[in-house]
Amino acid sequence: MFSGGTYHEVARWLLNFLTAHAKRVDPRVEVVFEDDDHREGKSYRARLRFGRHLGPAIELDFREVADNRGSLAWCTRLAERTRKLAREVADQGVADARSG
Repeated sequence: MFSGGTYHEVARWLLNFLTAHAKRVDPRVEVVFEDDDHREGKSYRARLRFGRHLGPAIELDFREVADNRGSLAWCTRLAERTRKLAREVADQGVADARSG
């Protein structure tokens, strides 16, 4: 596996990773990256979306992601966290659609 990389390379990897694991729960779940200039080179913030429903923010430090994206244990924990959040956002999105 690989670690390190530039801020933008790691961002691309992280977006693909989160998307792959969220869509395993439901292909309609999307990942929304929040691009703030003050985060560049420091951290990432993403949310999972199902329809109009946005889940809580996932905040990750750039250096932590860059250093650990080659770690199976770290990736497993992030994948589990992502799938849990995807289930929650999908369940809430379906409930919102039924009630609205």
